Amino acid sequence: MESNEGKKYRPKKSLLGSFNHAINGFLQSFKMERNMKIHVALAAVVTVTALLTQVTRFEMIALVLVIAFVFFAELFNTAVEAVVDIATKGEYNELARIAKDVAAGGVFVAAMSALVVGYLVFFRKLYTLSYASISYINNLPAYITFAVLMLVFVAVIVMKSRFMKKGGNYIQGGMPSGHTAFAFALFTAIAFVSADPVASTFAAVLALIVAESRMETKVHTFAEVLVGALMGVVITVLVFEIGELIVR
Repeated sequence: MESNEGKKYRPKKSLLGSFNHAINGFLQSFKMERNMKIHVALAAVVTVTALLTQVTRFEMIALVLVIAFVFFAELFNTAVEAVVDIATKGEYNELARIAKDVAAGGVFVAAMSALVVGYLVFFRKLYTLSYASISYINNLPAYITFAVLMLVFVAVIVMKSRFMKKGGNYIQGGMPSGHTAFAFALFTAIAFVSADPVASTFAAVLALIVAESRMETKVHTFAEVLVGALMGVVITVLVFEIGELIVR
């Protein structure tokens, strides 16, 4: 019977470690691929446009799905290109060309699907843009909050990819603090939606606890936490002010 001694076992990855690798893969694609930068920018534009044109719940679901579909296709395309380059070592190979073309074709299909869905959702709304209906006003905070979180996510990704050092951890550390940005964005959204001093104060305390914990554990510096907090507050205020102008 073969002995197990001497065998090397790969240590099990923690859930946080696996999540960090996943975020790292997304950000690597964002840094390497021009098309991914375009997709992220368009996702932000679509989110804001959805807010401005008063999309319904199901229209928002359709937009989220096609955005995710495009991201998935571009990530898959980036992975295929990397594997093909490793296998061919940069030398021309007809099968390698086919593999890259097919992967790029997948991105094209995803982008065309997103274009069709975007047309179906936005064309009539942009053509007959009018004041918000009563039903939309009642649901407006949920849509604004989603838009805020989406834009904060995009802003954090852009800044992380720009300032993160090689080999850095995208979940822990780096400029800015994503946890703090989301915490302060939610605090500001709660303050706008509830207009309740007690709820706003409670949300502010929770946001400060998140910020303090990032510094206490030495995951982030004061500057990284401060930038994250300002980012969350500023983006939230701007989006809510835009929403308020729409419904007036």
